[in-house]
Parts: sequence; C-alpha cells; structure tokens
Amino acid sequence: MRLPSITRIFNLNDSNWGRGSGGGSGNEPPRRPQNGGRDNNSGGPPDLDELWRDFNRRLGGLFGRRQSGPPGGSGGGRFSPSSKGAGIGLIVVVVIVALLWLASGFFIVQEGQVAVVTQFGKYKETTRAGFQWRLPYPIQGHEIVNLSQLRTIEVGFRNTARSKVLQESLMLTDDENIVDMQFVVQYRLKENGARDYLFNNRGPDEAVKQAAETAMREIVGKKKMDFVLYEGRTEVASEVAALMQQIMDLYKTGVLISTVAIQNAQPPEQVQAAFDDAVKAGQDRERQINEGQAYANEVVPRASGAASRLLQEADGYRQRIVENAEGDAARFSQILAEYRKAPQVTRDRLYLDTMQQVFANTSKVLVDTRNGSNLLYLPLDKLMQQVSHEASLAGSRAGGNAGGSSGVQPPLAGSVLPDAARDALRSRDRDAR
Repeated sequence: MRLPSITRIFNLNDSNWGRGSGGGSGNEPPRRPQNGGRDNNSGGPPDLDELWRDFNRRLGGLFGRRQSGPPGGSGGGRFSPSSKGAGIGLIVVVVIVALLWLASGFFIVQEGQVAVVTQFGKYKETTRAGFQWRLPYPIQGHEIVNLSQLRTIEVGFRNTARSKVLQESLMLTDDENIVDMQFVVQYRLKENGARDYLFNNRGPDEAVKQAAETAMREIVGKKKMDFVLYEGRTEVASEVAALMQQIMDLYKTGVLISTVAIQNAQPPEQVQAAFDDAVKAGQDRERQINEGQAYANEVVPRASGAASRLLQEADGYRQRIVENAEGDAARFSQILAEYRKAPQVTRDRLYLDTMQQVFANTSKVLVDTRNGSNLLYLPLDKLMQQVSHEASLAGSRAGGNAGGSSGVQPPLAGSVLPDAARDALRSRDRDAR
C-alpha cells in the first residue's frame, strides 16, 4: 500500500522540500541533485523551482510512475507508470469529488421562507425553514421563495406622485369623464402558493400589476366622477382589492392581495382649473340649498303653529258667539214669558238692570234727593275698598319712581250702589207711588 506516502507528498513541513537532499526514507521518489550535485542543506531558503519539481515528483510517485533512468544527472530520470498506484490515486480522486458533489446538496432555508425542490426541472416538493438536503445538481435543484415579504407595486406613478405614467393612470368614469388615478397595491404569497407563484405564470409580479390596472379601470368605469374623487375612495379601493383577488385566484398565481391604497385621484391637469371652478360652484349651490332648507325648517313650523292657533281661536270664537247667542235667545224667551205675566214689573226690572250696567263704569254716586229724607245711606265700605284698590293700581303703574308725587291721592271715584242701597231706593220709590 502506498497510502502512507500520500501524507508525505503533501507534507509542506518537510525540511527537505526544495533542498535537493538525496537522503530519505527510501519510500520517497528520487530527486534530481541541485547546484551541480551540491547539497542544499546549508540552511538557506528553498528554491521555488525545486519546490515545484519536488511536488511533481511526489505526485508522480503517488500515481505509480517509477524512475527508469539513473537517479542523478542533469537530465533527471524517467518515470514509468504503475497500474496499481494509478488505480489507488484515481479512486481517491473519485471519492473526494463524490463527497464534494454530495455536499453541494445541503442548503439552509430561513424563517419565513420555503424552498421549492425540482427534479430534472419538474416540481418535486416544498421544504420549510431549517437545514435541508436534496440530491445535487443536475438531478435536483431548489429555489428559495420568501412568503413573509410584503411586495408593493405602483400603478400610475413611479416613486413619487410627480412621476406620473399617464398610460396607466388615466381612466374613464361612468359619466364619460376622465380621472387621473394613482394607487399602490400590496400583496404577499399564500402559505401554499410558492409552487403556483413559480410555475403557473411566467411573470407573476407583472400579472399582479396588469390585474390591478384592469380591476381599477372596471370599477372606476361603473362609478360617477364625483363619487370616485370624493366620498367613494374607500369603497372603490375595497372593490378593486376583491376583484384583484378573484383574478389572481383564477390565474392560480398563489398571490394574496393585502391592501389597495389610492394615493391620488384628480381630474387631468389640462382641465384642473375648470374643474375647480365647477366644484366651487357646486359647493356654493349646496350651501345655498342648505341655507334655504334651514330657513324653511325654521319658518314652516312657526307658520304651521300660527295657523293652528288661529284655527283654534276661530273655533273657540265661533263656539263662544253661538253659545252667547243661544243664551241670549233663551234669556229673551224667559223674559218674554215673565213680561206677559207682569208687564210693569218686568219693565221696571229691565230699566234698573240697564241703569246698573250703564252706571257701573262711571265715577258718579247717584243719591235720591227728590223725596227729602233725614236718613242718607252711603256705601262707605265699598267706596273705601274701591279707593284702596285704585291706589294700589296707580302705585304699580308708577313702578320704582322714588322722586314722584307719592303723596297725591287719586280722585274719589264713583261706585255702583250695593244691593242693600238699591233695595232701599226701590222701597222708597214704591212708597212715593
């Protein structure tokens, strides 16, 4: 066996490397003397050319090449191959190459990633995170796919809103107006979508972009311009995301749409000024409508209340007049019946009642002096009560005027005779008759 000689061939710590020493263990290949046959063991640095020659000689000895000529001389000896040594060396090289080839099948999959293994280009399996091994190339191969990465595409612009792509952003609405839509789509891969992402579509990212533009054009084409620009942005974005997911599932791309965010929605720049004027006019119209509605809400209930009140007052007045007329008619019928029984008495009673009503609002006191009498009756208690009442009314009208004429009393007002005085006058009148 020549295996122990392999370690000596590749032993770079050998002190005889490049020194041309003729000594050795006898198992080393013969060397050519250097420097005209002189030994190079003087302790100097080895010659690089001699190092290369020693390496070639040792490698040749490993493969069984034997020296056929004399060991010395300037021309060196010739080596003849040995079949046994060549076979051993070839086996060693083949084993080393096989080990390196098998070791090339090891790979590492990071967390949040998967590896898609293919065998002769065809899908074989999907491996999870960790230290994995597959058959080396060209039998099997693998491709790392990141499932946790949130991918983003921009439609209608690039990087900033000023870098517009009008071919993508200009869209037609349902009312035949053009709007400039700029939006962003964020998506990631499904848990089991790595195989579909790699094999079912040639360009899955480009497919997502085209699906986003298609879905946005379809949704915007069904909406009015004002709805898209103002109150309907959130609804439009949600509908676009749902339609995109349907398209991606139909294409089997393994893509999961995360969000659709509308960055900017406006009319084209060529008509922006006119559109702003139209929007301002519309806002003024809405403001005036709101003001008119508020005024109507304030006036109409008030007018309705006043109308109801007038109707109720009219109804009450009608009922009062009708009842008063009916009462007067009933009273007149009663008086007529009494008048037919006693005309003179009824006539006097009507006269006295009428005079009472007439003089009830006068300030005079009537005293019968035609029939002289020593006894004159005055209703002093009633007069004093009326005077005090009128004084209190006058004080309340004066209010808080402290400097006014508080000491002046109002003039004595007349009063209607009480019932006792009226009966006395009536009895006196009867006596005179």
